[in-house]
Amino acid sequence: MRPCVVLLFAVSLLTLCEAQGIIVTPVFVLKGRDLLLKFDADLPDGVSFVDWKINKTVTLVRFEPSGNPNVLHNSTGGFDFPEKNFSVTLKNLQEADSGVYAAVAATFTGDKLVAEYKVTVQGPVSTVELIVDRVDSNSSESCDLHVTCRTHNSRISSTFRCVDRVCSQEGGEPSEVTTSGASLQVYLLNSNIICNHSNQVHWTQDFNTTEHLCSSNDPLLHSGWIIGITLIVVAIVVLFVLLCYLQRRRICKNN
Repeated sequence: MRPCVVLLFAVSLLTLCEAQGIIVTPVFVLKGRDLLLKFDADLPDGVSFVDWKINKTVTLVRFEPSGNPNVLHNSTGGFDFPEKNFSVTLKNLQEADSGVYAAVAATFTGDKLVAEYKVTVQGPVSTVELIVDRVDSNSSESCDLHVTCRTHNSRISSTFRCVDRVCSQEGGEPSEVTTSGASLQVYLLNSNIICNHSNQVHWTQDFNTTEHLCSSNDPLLHSGWIIGITLIVVAIVVLFVLLCYLQRRRICKNN
């Protein structure tokens, strides 16, 4: 009995080492897209069949050694078999299809794990909006921008300080993980304030320029507009008076 126990232990250890040699490949997929699960390993000796399983319990497809597939349990969108090498394409993936997909080869010495993918299906993120709540400026050289980055169910606020057209993020909440697991961020890129909503497969953005926001609150710029408008009004009045004077002279000559 003792040699049998040692042999059994050796086979179990070998199987464990083979399983530990497989690296789980994380894959993120946009909802509605297809995913090819590739079978790149060499087929082990003495293989009886190859199974593709989800979460180690449900066998989806069983391949014969010849490569002929048999669907045992369908997925949401079904399967396709574009390659004759035990690979499987998952069609029209939905969030419910997320899970660990593994290719397992059955041999006379036991099951051998030959490929493993951790698949996460995510939907597109919602649109995002950057709102300028307030612009504080005491001089033409500096201003403080108070902004809010928001989606339909989440928001973060932040403050940016600009001095001599050089801006930096001073305070607030630079990022947040939303209830759906997506990331909501507000940050500075060159002269733009970026509001970004993203997950691993999709993103939306809104932005505004710091130069535009600060200059719109520049007292000197405001005074320039006032002076310009005043000059236009004065010019119109002078032109009107001149026209009236010329019209009056013409009437006097006719008389």
